Amino acid sequence: MVIAIDGPAGTGKSTIAAMLAKKLPEIDGNFFTYINSGNLYRAITLGCLEAGIDMGDQEAILIYAKAAKLEYLDGKLYLDGNMVENLLRSEIIEQYVSPVSAIVPIRHVVNDHIKKIAKGLNAVVEGRDMTTVVFPGSKYRFFLDASIKERAKRRYEQGVSSLSLEDIELAIAERDSMDRNKPEGSLYLGEGVQYLDTSDLTINQVCDTLLKRIQE
Repeated sequence: MVIAIDGPAGTGKSTIAAMLAKKLPEIDGNFFTYINSGNLYRAITLGCLEAGIDMGDQEAILIYAKAAKLEYLDGKLYLDGNMVENLLRSEIIEQYVSPVSAIVPIRHVVNDHIKKIAKGLNAVVEGRDMTTVVFPGSKYRFFLDASIKERAKRRYEQGVSSLSLEDIELAIAERDSMDRNKPEGSLYLGEGVQYLDTSDLTINQVCDTLLKRIQE
């Protein structure tokens, strides 16, 4: 079974997807695995850097991405046999992952990787186009949303940004515009996808709401 979650940045998709995977009961003896689609782009970026690939050479990056072995074992992401979960948040990865993920053929490759990984698992998969492009046929698809003001407030209260609250709001609005207008894999509410506004809900309330809808 695949449960797909998407929505704009700052709605808590990653946290909620991870919590949901832990709370869902096992099916046919298999527990749920949380798959963060963004981590696959990070893993490919890491692999390219370690292989000495020119990060401006899109063709070389694509060749590497197609050949890379990506898999989840015991809930952890492995790249070519090595567990890489703890290596994906470095500054150099942050520097290069965005342009890598913007390469349209790379998106196709990563989506294929995700489908292959999820095929043998019970999975909660989170990412911008999981409900519309990657798993449009899943019975359980959710679009999490929240107002820009609320998302900016959450980001500001995390204390991880040096920007003012107003500047964070502007940055989120700009990110939303970019995500909704991408030539491929753009952000939108797909037909049949369940919508949930999380503006006035806690993380636990959102998770419990999704859990209830799935169990129903």
